Amino acid sequence: MSTEILEAKIANLYTLSETIAAAVFEGHEYPWEILPFIKDFIVKLGETLPADEYEKRGENVWIAKDAKVAPTASVTGPCIIDHEAEIRHCAFIRGSAIVGKKAVVGNSTELKNVILFNNVQVPHYNYVGDSILGYKSHMGAGSITSNVKSDKKTVVVKCGDVQIETGRKKFGAMLGDMVEVGCGSVLNPGTVVGRNSNIYPLSSVRGVVAADSIYKKQGEVVRKR
Repeated sequence: MSTEILEAKIANLYTLSETIAAAVFEGHEYPWEILPFIKDFIVKLGETLPADEYEKRGENVWIAKDAKVAPTASVTGPCIIDHEAEIRHCAFIRGSAIVGKKAVVGNSTELKNVILFNNVQVPHYNYVGDSILGYKSHMGAGSITSNVKSDKKTVVVKCGDVQIETGRKKFGAMLGDMVEVGCGSVLNPGTVVGRNSNIYPLSSVRGVVAADSIYKKQGEVVRKR
Protein backbone atom coordinates (compact mmCIF):
# COMPACT_ATOMS: atom_id res chain seq x y z
CA MET A 1 0.00 0.00 0.00
CA SER A 2 1.39 3.41 -0.97
CA THR A 3 2.46 5.97 1.61
CA GLU A 4 -0.11 8.42 0.24
CA ILE A 5 -3.01 6.03 0.88
CA LEU A 6 -1.80 5.45 4.44
CA GLU A 7 -1.62 9.21 4.96
CA ALA A 8 -5.32 9.48 4.09
CA LYS A 9 -6.51 7.08 6.78
CA ILE A 10 -8.30 8.21 9.92
CA ALA A 11 -5.70 6.60 12.19
CA ASN A 12 -2.89 8.61 10.61
CA LEU A 13 -4.70 11.95 10.49
CA TYR A 14 -6.54 12.43 13.77
CA THR A 15 -6.24 12.13 17.53
CA LEU A 16 -9.74 10.87 18.24
CA SER A 17 -9.49 11.67 21.94
CA GLU A 18 -9.57 15.33 20.87
CA THR A 19 -13.18 15.36 19.70
CA ILE A 20 -16.59 14.73 21.23
CA ALA A 21 -17.40 12.95 17.95
CA ALA A 22 -14.93 10.06 18.28
CA ALA A 23 -17.67 7.42 18.14
CA VAL A 24 -18.78 8.39 14.63
CA PHE A 25 -15.37 7.33 13.26
CA GLU A 26 -15.68 3.79 14.58
CA GLY A 27 -15.69 1.13 11.88
CA HIS A 28 -14.43 3.48 9.16
CA GLU A 29 -11.08 3.59 7.42
CA TYR A 30 -11.14 6.95 5.64
CA PRO A 31 -12.56 10.15 7.16
CA TRP A 32 -14.78 11.14 4.23
CA GLU A 33 -16.78 7.95 4.83
CA ILE A 34 -18.46 9.57 7.84
CA LEU A 35 -19.66 12.74 6.08
CA PRO A 36 -23.16 11.29 5.44
CA PHE A 37 -23.54 10.40 9.12
CA ILE A 38 -22.65 13.69 10.82
CA LYS A 39 -26.19 15.07 10.91
CA ASP A 40 -27.85 12.08 12.56
CA PHE A 41 -24.89 11.54 14.87
CA ILE A 42 -25.23 15.08 16.26
CA VAL A 43 -28.92 14.59 17.05
CA LYS A 44 -28.24 11.27 18.77
CA LEU A 45 -25.28 12.58 20.75
CA GLY A 46 -26.96 15.84 21.64
CA GLU A 47 -29.80 14.08 23.42
CA THR A 48 -27.27 12.42 25.74
CA LEU A 49 -25.34 15.56 26.73
CA PRO A 50 -25.66 16.53 30.42
CA ALA A 51 -28.10 19.39 30.98
CA ASP A 52 -25.85 20.91 33.64
CA GLU A 53 -23.10 21.42 31.03
CA TYR A 54 -24.97 22.03 27.77
CA GLU A 55 -27.96 24.21 27.00
CA LYS A 56 -30.35 23.19 24.26
CA ARG A 57 -31.26 26.22 22.18
CA GLY A 58 -33.88 25.77 19.52
CA GLU A 59 -34.15 22.64 17.42
CA ASN A 60 -31.19 20.28 17.80
CA VAL A 61 -28.68 22.92 18.90
CA TRP A 62 -26.61 22.16 22.00
CA ILE A 63 -24.20 24.77 23.31
CA ALA A 64 -21.85 24.30 26.23
CA LYS A 65 -22.63 26.78 28.98
CA ASP A 66 -19.04 28.03 29.05
CA ALA A 67 -18.89 28.59 25.28
CA LYS A 68 -19.07 32.14 23.91
CA VAL A 69 -21.55 32.75 21.10
CA ALA A 70 -21.89 36.27 19.73
CA PRO A 71 -25.49 37.51 19.54
CA THR A 72 -24.91 38.31 15.86
CA ALA A 73 -23.89 34.72 15.01
CA SER A 74 -26.35 32.49 13.13
CA VAL A 75 -26.49 28.90 14.41
CA THR A 76 -28.78 26.34 12.78
CA GLY A 77 -29.10 22.76 13.96
CA PRO A 78 -28.18 20.09 14.19
CA CYS A 79 -25.14 21.53 15.92
CA ILE A 80 -23.01 20.95 19.00
CA ILE A 81 -20.72 23.69 20.29
CA ASP A 82 -18.40 22.24 22.90
CA HIS A 83 -16.79 23.69 26.03
CA GLU A 84 -15.02 27.06 25.82
CA ALA A 85 -15.51 27.35 22.07
CA GLU A 86 -15.87 30.87 20.67
CA ILE A 87 -18.36 31.72 17.92
CA ARG A 88 -17.63 35.28 16.87
CA HIS A 89 -19.53 38.13 15.24
CA CYS A 90 -21.50 37.16 12.12
CA ALA A 91 -20.34 33.55 12.05
CA PHE A 92 -22.77 31.42 10.00
CA ILE A 93 -23.25 27.81 11.08
CA ARG A 94 -25.66 26.24 8.59
CA GLY A 95 -26.14 22.93 10.34
CA SER A 96 -24.61 19.48 10.76
CA ALA A 97 -21.63 21.01 12.56
CA ILE A 98 -19.63 19.99 15.60
CA VAL A 99 -17.38 22.69 17.01
CA GLY A 100 -14.77 21.29 19.38
CA LYS A 101 -13.55 22.47 22.73
CA LYS A 102 -11.76 25.86 22.64
CA ALA A 103 -12.28 26.08 18.89
CA VAL A 104 -12.72 29.48 17.24
CA VAL A 105 -15.24 30.20 14.47
CA GLY A 106 -14.67 33.75 13.41
CA ASN A 107 -16.12 36.74 11.63
CA SER A 108 -18.09 35.78 8.50
CA THR A 109 -16.90 32.17 8.67
CA GLU A 110 -19.41 29.64 7.32
CA LEU A 111 -19.67 26.00 8.40
CA LYS A 112 -21.75 23.19 6.89
CA ASN A 113 -21.54 19.44 7.53
CA VAL A 114 -18.26 19.56 9.38
CA ILE A 115 -16.41 18.30 12.42
CA LEU A 116 -13.93 20.68 13.99
CA PHE A 117 -11.76 18.90 16.52
CA ASN A 118 -10.70 20.63 19.73
CA ASN A 119 -8.66 23.85 19.43
CA VAL A 120 -9.34 24.28 15.70
CA GLN A 121 -9.25 27.86 14.46
CA VAL A 122 -11.21 29.11 11.45
CA PRO A 123 -11.17 32.73 12.57
CA HIS A 124 -11.50 35.01 9.53
CA TYR A 125 -13.68 34.76 6.40
CA ASN A 126 -13.41 31.00 5.95
CA TYR A 127 -15.79 28.59 4.27
CA VAL A 128 -15.61 25.03 5.60
CA GLY A 129 -18.04 22.55 4.10
CA ASP A 130 -18.19 18.75 4.05
CA SER A 131 -14.85 18.67 5.82
CA ILE A 132 -13.09 17.43 8.95
CA LEU A 133 -10.43 19.54 10.64
CA GLY A 134 -8.09 17.83 13.10
CA TYR A 135 -6.83 18.94 16.50
CA LYS A 136 -5.23 22.39 16.54
CA SER A 137 -5.52 22.82 12.78
CA HIS A 138 -5.77 26.42 11.59
CA MET A 139 -7.03 28.05 8.42
CA GLY A 140 -5.62 31.48 7.65
CA ALA A 141 -7.79 34.44 6.71
CA GLY A 142 -9.80 33.90 3.53
CA SER A 143 -8.79 30.28 3.03
CA ILE A 144 -11.65 27.98 2.05
CA THR A 145 -12.63 24.42 1.30
CA SER A 146 -14.11 24.00 -2.17
CA ASN A 147 -16.51 21.11 -1.79
CA VAL A 148 -18.07 20.61 -5.25
CA LYS A 149 -16.25 19.97 -8.53
CA SER A 150 -17.01 22.34 -11.39
CA ASP A 151 -18.26 19.41 -13.52
CA LYS A 152 -20.45 18.23 -10.60
CA LYS A 153 -19.00 14.71 -10.84
CA THR A 154 -18.15 12.60 -7.80
CA VAL A 155 -14.92 13.42 -6.01
CA VAL A 156 -11.81 11.26 -6.38
CA VAL A 157 -9.00 11.38 -3.84
CA LYS A 158 -5.67 11.24 -5.67
CA CYS A 159 -2.99 9.39 -3.72
CA GLY A 160 0.06 9.48 -5.94
CA ASP A 161 -0.70 7.12 -8.81
CA VAL A 162 -3.73 5.69 -7.02
CA GLN A 163 -7.22 7.19 -7.19
CA ILE A 164 -9.84 6.47 -4.54
CA GLU A 165 -13.43 6.86 -5.66
CA THR A 166 -15.42 8.40 -2.82
CA GLY A 167 -18.87 8.31 -4.43
CA ARG A 168 -19.51 11.78 -3.01
CA LYS A 169 -20.39 14.90 -4.98
CA LYS A 170 -19.71 17.07 -1.93
CA PHE A 171 -16.33 16.65 -0.28
CA GLY A 172 -14.20 19.53 0.92
CA ALA A 173 -10.97 18.81 2.80
CA MET A 174 -9.65 16.48 5.47
CA LEU A 175 -7.02 18.28 7.54
CA GLY A 176 -4.96 16.26 9.98
CA ASP A 177 -3.90 17.44 13.42
CA MET A 178 -1.93 20.69 13.62
CA VAL A 179 -2.19 21.57 9.93
CA GLU A 180 -1.54 25.22 9.05
CA VAL A 181 -3.27 26.60 5.94
CA GLY A 182 -1.97 29.93 4.66
CA CYS A 183 -4.17 32.93 3.94
CA GLY A 184 -6.18 32.97 0.73
CA SER A 185 -5.65 29.29 -0.08
CA VAL A 186 -8.22 27.06 -1.78
CA LEU A 187 -8.45 23.43 -0.75
CA ASN A 188 -10.02 21.78 -3.79
CA PRO A 189 -12.52 18.89 -3.54
CA GLY A 190 -10.87 15.75 -2.23
CA THR A 191 -7.90 17.42 -0.53
CA VAL A 192 -6.29 15.52 2.34
CA VAL A 193 -3.48 17.16 4.32
CA GLY A 194 -1.39 15.04 6.68
CA ARG A 195 -0.54 15.95 10.26
CA ASN A 196 1.83 18.82 11.04
CA SER A 197 1.91 20.09 7.46
CA ASN A 198 1.94 23.70 6.27
CA ILE A 199 0.24 25.10 3.18
CA TYR A 200 1.76 28.26 1.70
CA PRO A 201 -0.55 31.31 1.36
CA LEU A 202 -2.47 31.66 -1.92
CA SER A 203 -2.10 27.96 -2.71
CA SER A 204 -4.47 25.84 -4.77
CA VAL A 205 -4.29 22.38 -3.24
CA ARG A 206 -5.62 19.01 -4.39
CA GLY A 207 -4.89 15.38 -3.63
CA VAL A 208 -3.00 14.03 -0.63
CA VAL A 209 -0.28 16.11 1.03
CA ALA A 210 2.01 13.97 3.19
CA ALA A 211 2.41 14.54 6.91
CA ASP A 212 5.23 16.83 8.10
CA SER A 213 5.39 18.60 4.73
CA ILE A 214 5.50 22.14 3.42
CA TYR A 215 3.25 22.62 0.39
CA LYS A 216 4.68 25.46 -1.70
CA LYS A 217 2.74 24.84 -4.93
CA GLN A 218 1.50 21.95 -7.05
CA GLY A 219 4.46 19.68 -7.66
CA GLU A 220 6.64 21.40 -5.06
CA VAL A 221 6.15 19.80 -1.67
CA VAL A 222 9.11 19.42 0.67
CA ARG A 223 9.50 17.51 3.91
CA LYS A 224 10.02 19.48 7.09
CA ARG A 225 13.47 19.19 8.60
